[in-house]
Formats: sequence, C-alpha cells, structure tokens
Amino acid sequence: MSTAPEYPPDERPPLTERATVRLHLVGTALAVGVGVAVVALVGSALFGDVTAAVDTTFALGSLVFGFGLLGWSGAVALGRGIEAMQDHLDTRTGWTEPDARRAMTRILGFGLGVMVGTMLVGSVVFGSVF
Repeated sequence: MSTAPEYPPDERPPLTERATVRLHLVGTALAVGVGVAVVALVGSALFGDVTAAVDTTFALGSLVFGFGLLGWSGAVALGRGIEAMQDHLDTRTGWTEPDARRAMTRILGFGLGVMVGTMLVGSVVFGSVF
C-alpha cells in the first residue's frame, strides 16, 4: 500500500490531491455499500417480501450513515482533546483525530452507498411493476 507524500507541518498538499484522496475514501465505501445493498435485496427478494426488504435495507443504511456522521462530528469536535488526554495519561493507544475521521468517513460512505443501492434497486423493481 502506498503512503501519501510527506509535507512540512506548515504546508498543506494541493487542493486537487486532498480532494482526490477524500473522493477515493468515500467513493470506495459507497461502491461497497451499493454492492451490499444489491446483494441483500436480490437475496431477500428471492425468499420474501420485496417491499419489506427495501424498507429494512434502507433503514439499516440510514442508521449506519447516521452513526458515521455522528462519529465524524465527534472526532472533529473532541479529537484534539482526546489526543491531549492520551498524551497526558501516556496511554500510547495510537488513536488520532485524522484516523478517527477517516474511519467515520468510510462508515458514512458505506451507509450512503447502502441507501443509494436500495433506492436504485427499489426504483428498478417498482418502476417495472407499476
């Protein structure tokens, strides 16, 4: 796995590089979420009620999305304080604010992907039925 180039602390990477990294981070999680939603809905359509499966899958996707959004905002709001507390207590857990934001962004993108995938499959199924 390649690592990002190191920049001095007072310099930031170019905007295009930052945007590319963020889009890749959310895009891969979104694609996985769409795939999971499609597989879940096709599988549940074979064995049960399609309407209930669409509703349940969308609700679970929105729950994951909400958890990711809440976790991301918590990492942004409390991240530096948690890092300072860990330094003060000398815990050496390795938890950092950027890592927490990155993880929550992946969770957020996955939940969004599940919602989008459910919407696409639901519109295809119900668009052809009605």
